[in-house]
Amino acid sequence: MNQKDNFFNINNLKKGIQRELGKGLKTSIFCGEHAMISIVEIEPNSEGKIHSHPQEQWGILLEGSGIRIQGGEKINIEKGDFWLTPGNIEHGIIAGRNGAKVMDIFSPPRDEYKKSGSGFGV
Repeated sequence: MNQKDNFFNINNLKKGIQRELGKGLKTSIFCGEHAMISIVEIEPNSEGKIHSHPQEQWGILLEGSGIRIQGGEKINIEKGDFWLTPGNIEHGIIAGRNGAKVMDIFSPPRDEYKKSGSGFGV
């Protein structure tokens, strides 16, 4: 494999696996052997449904603002905030008035995210 194939750009996500998670939420997924990155673009005031999965998940808010719902708590988030979601903890997000862009890192990779499609796959 050419090592250049392992390089990507946050401003050009077309090389990733494309999924529509819900109304106003789309993601581009980049999968490695032991971890996976998902760049989620969320339209203003859109909501990601509450869900859980066994994989550990780290998230960082790259742009915008919102509310992170995790383990039944609502936590305001702003650009630069990042968080850990342990496996099997219910979570979701509501974007702020200007929308949001989130980078999620999953370990191990989520099998349902290894293909394009729609939904959270859980």
